Amino acid sequence: MPSPVSAGHPAAQPPGRGSVEALISQARRLKGDVDAVRRDTRSDGADPQERWQRALYDLALHQLDDLDAHLAQLRDGPDPASPSVPAEPTAFPVRTAPSAAPHDALLSRVGSAEWNLLTDEATWSGELYQILGRDPAEPALTLDELPSLVLDEDRPKLTAMVTGCLVDGKPIDGEFRVLQPEGLVRTVHMMGEPVLGADGGTASMWAVLRDVSELRRSQRTVRETHDSLQHRRRQEQTEHRIAAEVQQAVLPPWLGSLRLPHQGPRTLDLAAHHLPAAASTLIGGDWYDALDLPGDETLLSVGDLTGHGVAVASGMAMLLGAVRGMALAGTRPGELLGMLNRLLDTTVQPALGSAVCCRYRPATRTLVWAQAGHPAPLLYRNGTGRLLNAPDGVLLGATSGAVYGQAEETLQPGDLLLLHTDGLVPGHVTTAAVDRLLDLAPRFDAARTAQDCVRTLVEEFGGAGREDDACVLVAKVTG
Repeated sequence: MPSPVSAGHPAAQPPGRGSVEALISQARRLKGDVDAVRRDTRSDGADPQERWQRALYDLALHQLDDLDAHLAQLRDGPDPASPSVPAEPTAFPVRTAPSAAPHDALLSRVGSAEWNLLTDEATWSGELYQILGRDPAEPALTLDELPSLVLDEDRPKLTAMVTGCLVDGKPIDGEFRVLQPEGLVRTVHMMGEPVLGADGGTASMWAVLRDVSELRRSQRTVRETHDSLQHRRRQEQTEHRIAAEVQQAVLPPWLGSLRLPHQGPRTLDLAAHHLPAAASTLIGGDWYDALDLPGDETLLSVGDLTGHGVAVASGMAMLLGAVRGMALAGTRPGELLGMLNRLLDTTVQPALGSAVCCRYRPATRTLVWAQAGHPAPLLYRNGTGRLLNAPDGVLLGATSGAVYGQAEETLQPGDLLLLHTDGLVPGHVTTAAVDRLLDLAPRFDAARTAQDCVRTLVEEFGGAGREDDACVLVAKVTG
């Protein structure tokens, strides 16, 4: 058969062997680097972000494998011993491999074919028989017979590509799926052009067909893991928004003085603040609260339910509602924490929490308080501070039937009480953390209001890099 000429341009000339060798070396070096990074990316499959990254590495390796093989074909040129490839290079140089090559060998994924329109003959390379799942002993299929291998839904696409090539001289560049005899579906990428005869008419069609099944599988995996990652991010954003809304709805919005019922004389100057974690997605279960109680008493409380997210924010709201309800019913702090412990012990999802609960009686300036595995309040007086001696109390939800003790403290006008959750100071509840808070005593003594003291706390501990969120509640005795 005479050497074909691609329509519209002469046959391509092979590049120099040395330049291709350099490209092969670069491709293999890059493949090694990518594979090394891929091996370092270990994942148990639970994190969509890691699954997506792993899939991208796999896809890149598939493409680099193909690039390596194609460059090797370009370097070696066509096999002169194979009658299925023209003796002269064409616009689609393909190195043929023996038909006995393993089915999963890399080079078996690329094959070539020529369909002679004048004699209605078809010539296939050995690789194409493997790709299409045909017996090499059987004759190659003609263009009219080729669609019989293609899935029904892809046949119109193949017909349109072939018709456009033969009638309008358009290059073929598209994909279709074939069903092999053993029931395996393969995705084939086909590139082809019409070949002109001596009279200028289309004499044949030359094509290169490539098995891209694994490449498409890798791309599909990347797409699916990316979709899973996007879904997870949207879900996390929704949960974060709901948790933030629950937190904002529950924490009291007040700032400034708390007055007793019926607009009585001011007894406590109150201010509170929530300090968020550096990671804005970490909405925790910290709370603060102050509430007027019957008998001219005042409830002060702070607490923290372990964990983050919607479930924790909802649990915090439940606990705070229980605290308010029991305090309004006259439950004393120690007994109140015992009931909270039983409440957590009976919830469907186990949880742990800590809390400080105080009742302040202005007539005698008496503070009665209890704690459940929580930092004790700090009392500041005349420019110095000290940690109140804590009564017995374990974490809420840690053990059934826990009993919580009570302590009593007599306050004086001008005293300042600081309640906080354990995320306020880096390092949480340590001697160094308590010392940092006590060192603020002179600044608190110089402050005019409780709100000024809160500003001082925010300046000291509200900067960037916070690992956890926290709440502070400052109560200053005014009368």
